[in-house]
Amino acid sequence: MRNISVSTFINILFGLVLSLLIATLFFFISWDKERQKSDELARYRLISNALLSTAQLNPSQEELEKFYKNSKVKPVAINANRMLILSKGKIIFEGESIYGRMQIFAIGDTHYIYLQRYGFRLMLKDIKSTTFRFKLTMFIATLIGFLFLFLYIAITRKLSPLKKLNRQISEFAKGNMDIKITYRSNDEIGQIAQSFDNAIHHIKTLLESKNLFMRNMMHELKTPITKGRIAIEMVEDSSSKKTLIRAFERMNQLIGELAYIERLTTQSFQPQLKEVSIDEIIEESLRLLISNRDKVTIQSNGAIIKTDSKLLSLALKNLIDNAIKYGEESQVEIIGDEKSIKVLSKGKSLEHPLEYYLEPFTQEEKRQSGFGLGLYIVNNIIERLDYTLNYYYKDGNNIFEIKFNK
Repeated sequence: MRNISVSTFINILFGLVLSLLIATLFFFISWDKERQKSDELARYRLISNALLSTAQLNPSQEELEKFYKNSKVKPVAINANRMLILSKGKIIFEGESIYGRMQIFAIGDTHYIYLQRYGFRLMLKDIKSTTFRFKLTMFIATLIGFLFLFLYIAITRKLSPLKKLNRQISEFAKGNMDIKITYRSNDEIGQIAQSFDNAIHHIKTLLESKNLFMRNMMHELKTPITKGRIAIEMVEDSSSKKTLIRAFERMNQLIGELAYIERLTTQSFQPQLKEVSIDEIIEESLRLLISNRDKVTIQSNGAIIKTDSKLLSLALKNLIDNAIKYGEESQVEIIGDEKSIKVLSKGKSLEHPLEYYLEPFTQEEKRQSGFGLGLYIVNNIIERLDYTLNYYYKDGNNIFEIKFNK
């Protein structure tokens, strides 16, 4: 019951109540018919006993007419009609008492009372309406049905804005920052809609501020880097000059990576998937590294996978960079196949669970190089590609694994 929607729950609830009402109505009608038959039979006995007991007293016509009127019966005067009723009518009850014999005939919905006593014979037609109680029951049932239907429509219409609100929230979750919550009311749903609209506006403002800050920061960083790069060209060729040139180029690459990560964290970003070999992914990640390649050994079967090569190379580069920085022997082994890519390095096991290092600006206490963004960037890329990042320690090796989920 916890996992079904509100509308489904209401439909089930109203369906059960409606079924219960219909079953109760049929039960009541059936019970009422039996009770009506019992009441009619008791009434017929009273009429029969009253007439048979006074038959020898020769009551006046006026007294009989008054009795017929009060009892809601009418005598059948023509003998031919009596014979037709006796021959065609269905006997639904017959009985005898000390006053005489009584038979109840039915032709259709009309009932006749036939009385006999020592030559006294009388047939009466029941003119009392037998459908009044049924009509009253049906009227009440119809009224309850209309009230029930009105209540159902009122509740569903009251809750219908929730579906629209859910669609708008889903659109916002997909990255549509221009969504506008249009429902306006003073009830609880209206208050939720207004609060969410305010939250969207606040989040949009924060994102715009963040984007403006990132653009300004990257612009301000590029200016001194460019000036430094130009100044280095004026220095005579030496090993120091090559190192500085490479450092400035790497700074430019880092700014580009930051811009790419900033795009990556937006909801509207979609990976560009294509078929590429594991070897190409590894080569691209090594090209992005500052460290020397001779510190890395590779085992790959050249498997072909479908992925965003730029994203996966960036994630793998960060794992290799961390392994070189923090490994005890500064040696890294990469193992790649169609199921995963593993990065192995010698060293002590991590002090905290992997989740601790996936937060930005998180490092081990003794590790001061870098900003602690490597695994944060890796985790964001892995989530975008719908992969899994695993860590385990085995045979003195820290092993980070990017597992390709099918």
